[in-house]
Amino acid sequence: MSSFAVDLTNCDREPIQFLGGVQSFGFLVAVTSDWMVARASQNLEVFTGAKAADLLGRPLTELFEIEAIHAIRNRITLLRGPDVVERLFGLTLVPGQPPFDVALHFSGSAIVIEAEPASDDAAEAANQIRTLTTRLTQADTKSAFLRDAARQVRAITGFDRVMVYRFDHAGSGEVVAEALRPGVDSFLGLNYPASDIPAQARALYLRNIFRVIADVDSAPSPIVPALDETGAPLDQSLSVLRSVSPIHIEYLHNMGVRASLSISIIVAGRLWGLFACHHYAPLLPSFAQRSAAELYGQMFSLMLESRERQEAREYEAQARAVTDRMMAAIAQDADLLTRAQWLGEMIMETIPADGVGVVIDGAVSLSGLTPNREQFLALLPVLNQMAASEVFTTDCLADHAPGAERYAHVAAGLLAIPISRSPRDYVMLFRSERLRTVRWAGNPEKPVEYGPNGARLTPRKSFEEWSELVRGKAQPFTVSELQVARAVRTALLEVVLRLSEEAGQERRRAHEQQQLLIAELNHRVRNILALIRGLVSQTRRSEISAEDFVATLDSRIQALARAHDQITTHRWGPGRLVELVEAEAGAYLGVRRDRLRLDGPDVLIDPTAFTVLALVFHELITNAAKYGALSDSGHIRLSWEVSDDGALRFAWREVGGPPVTAPTRRGFGTTIIERSIPFELSGSAEPRYLLGGFEADFCVPSRYVAGVRTEPAAVAAPAPATRQQAGVLAGRRVLLVEDSMLVALDAEDALRALGADDVLVAPSLSAAERLIDARLDLAVLDFNLGHENSLPLAERLDALGVPFILATGYGEDLVLPETLAQTPVVTKPYDEASLARRIGELGVGEAPRRGLNAGASLRRRDP
Repeated sequence: MSSFAVDLTNCDREPIQFLGGVQSFGFLVAVTSDWMVARASQNLEVFTGAKAADLLGRPLTELFEIEAIHAIRNRITLLRGPDVVERLFGLTLVPGQPPFDVALHFSGSAIVIEAEPASDDAAEAANQIRTLTTRLTQADTKSAFLRDAARQVRAITGFDRVMVYRFDHAGSGEVVAEALRPGVDSFLGLNYPASDIPAQARALYLRNIFRVIADVDSAPSPIVPALDETGAPLDQSLSVLRSVSPIHIEYLHNMGVRASLSISIIVAGRLWGLFACHHYAPLLPSFAQRSAAELYGQMFSLMLESRERQEAREYEAQARAVTDRMMAAIAQDADLLTRAQWLGEMIMETIPADGVGVVIDGAVSLSGLTPNREQFLALLPVLNQMAASEVFTTDCLADHAPGAERYAHVAAGLLAIPISRSPRDYVMLFRSERLRTVRWAGNPEKPVEYGPNGARLTPRKSFEEWSELVRGKAQPFTVSELQVARAVRTALLEVVLRLSEEAGQERRRAHEQQQLLIAELNHRVRNILALIRGLVSQTRRSEISAEDFVATLDSRIQALARAHDQITTHRWGPGRLVELVEAEAGAYLGVRRDRLRLDGPDVLIDPTAFTVLALVFHELITNAAKYGALSDSGHIRLSWEVSDDGALRFAWREVGGPPVTAPTRRGFGTTIIERSIPFELSGSAEPRYLLGGFEADFCVPSRYVAGVRTEPAAVAAPAPATRQQAGVLAGRRVLLVEDSMLVALDAEDALRALGADDVLVAPSLSAAERLIDARLDLAVLDFNLGHENSLPLAERLDALGVPFILATGYGEDLVLPETLAQTPVVTKPYDEASLARRIGELGVGEAPRRGLNAGASLRRRDP
């Protein structure tokens, strides 16, 4: 079916060398740059009366008219590029001879002039092309487009059969459209192996898109001389008249063809296919017809390329829309990337497949028709040998992966999209085996043999239809599908990279936040330690007994703890002034809480001022209880307001108490009242010691006032410390679980102060387990014990009927399981009052007994 064949004994030589000779319907003259005749075909005498041998080395002017040479010179100036042929129609070359149609091209340093008798239909042929291409644009489908093109080429050339022959990715060909003279056998749908048109012939089809053989039985005319002075034949790659290889003549004889013509169909720089024309008698379309057919082939190629590009654009636009949706979804939920079913459904909207497999970080997900997990993993080493950045595809997986033929019925074809570098992760699309019958024009298993022309490949002698059932192969993935796969790969890489960068940024942010928290914690701990050290130092300077020193220091630390609890409850945000005052009053006044009367808006205080105000109110209430209105039958009025400049002003008034006088010695408590707000907050404090009672006015600058709530929430005062008498635990045996030695010592002292007869201290769960069998009346359990917590111990105590309370440093942030939701909780630091209140919540009786709340459930707390 090929329109020419090369000398395959020289197939490795460059450039491709053809048998030296021309067909009998024209002649060839090659001249040098100084217009001396270098070579000529022997049939020159038939057309001009001059012998080729007599003209060698002579000026061309001895053969052609000077006007003709002038016209040829002008047309040669239009030759641009290495593979260009120019034409002249109706040119008088030789005096007294009819005009010729002329083709011009360069062959190395020689100018090749080919001529044949002229025809007078050039204008009509050009007009015909315009009409035919206009009609071709009206074809609505691709099959109609190809069928109409075959009919139009037949109309231009007059050949018996015109086929549109398309190459596949492997080089095999298929007749996809055809136009026939009645009575001629159809080749439509037949397939031809790649060996029918060798690779070097395909390369030439890209250089010279037109080829004609007028009569396979005509004798070629040799070129004189056959070789030049360097021993090289004339390169006739672009020659219109070049002769035909005996191999190809035999090929055409086997088909019964007497004349042939071919036009290359070139799309996007690649050989898409051919117009292959056959005639069963000698036929030579005129030079003008052939030129028109060549022009038509070029126009058709451009129109086909435009159609395919439009189809590709529409397909890729649809694919981009799907890809965009897929990427947007993955960006919102990275886990979708590991879900093969979802990913496959998205990708297969544009790339049809029967199954999909995904492997990311060693995790495998399969969906649809795929190999099993072991077979899927066995493909990874095969793919890892391929180029890391390339999409890999095959329609026969068994050619690349040993053993893949066993599951070809579910996965014969593969499209693998790598989405990482090392280790490589993949998205793989599988296509199942497509059983189909291929109609070959002759047996493809025996495409060549040695024949009568010597050690050369001989074309197949049988062109009868030969069918073959193709197994183990899938529908190949198309070029457009590969382009979409590459776009999907790029998009997935961007998402994976973005997710990786976000994960890295998140790790960096977490590390920076951790460092910041550590620094902030260190800063706050140092401040707290410095504050406590100052409290200890200043309290020690007072002339009081050791017991009073401990009690005073303890009350001040408790005030700071209560203030800190309130700050942390609000996540280190602004705290309510009324909560601060209520907490101090409830902790110190107990049942006398109603003797503190509050009046003012619900003001929010900045956390940096909270501890300062806590100490000030603590000292005010303490002094009032010791020396002022609360030591007698009086009461206290505390009122506040936010002034126009945003500052907080509050007034402390003690009413009905004993007369007071200014202290003769300024203690630490007085210093806190008078100097804390001015010194720490740059505010003001104005204490007045009047006979009717102590008064003070304070001002806190506006920068420490975070706002005023218009609808204040009700504040529940802390429950009064009931049963704070020393005998609340008289005669009781208590288990204390606390992992800090210093805290355990304070807690043990507090428990003994409440009357506990024996306190068993355990620093861990294992130590507590050894003591739990002893007779116990109560347990105080630190919730957090370093790397463990006390929940297992609480469950065992509940089973034994031993009541317990929990202790924590988390304050209200502690979240307990449902079974412990009603368990009393005491917030560190421990003190006698808070322990007594929580023990009271367990319903302590007056007399010692076995268990403070024996039989009580962890799910219930007595009121």
